[in-house]
Amino acid sequence: MDNENHNQHSTHPTTYTYAKIAVVLAVITAIEVAIFYVDFLSGIFVPLLLALSILKFALVAMFYMHLKFDEPIFVWLFGGGLVLATCVITALMTLFGQF
Repeated sequence: MDNENHNQHSTHPTTYTYAKIAVVLAVITAIEVAIFYVDFLSGIFVPLLLALSILKFALVAMFYMHLKFDEPIFVWLFGGGLVLATCVITALMTLFGQF
């Protein structure tokens, strides 16, 4: 990696950005817990929790694991793993009638 490319990727988030992401993750977690107690959402309970989990995974991977600032191949590897895991879990839940 040449010096110019290194300087381009060296701008990492500030402490304030990490604090904002932590608050967003806490809010999403609170929403996930609240969804469990809301009766009229029982029909879309699992897809809603899956979507929120994917959002949390993306935020953690992008900022705390620094994937936003790494090479694109790492983003594809983690994203591919996320898609594969989501498909396997969805297929198993459908197979066993839990979806």
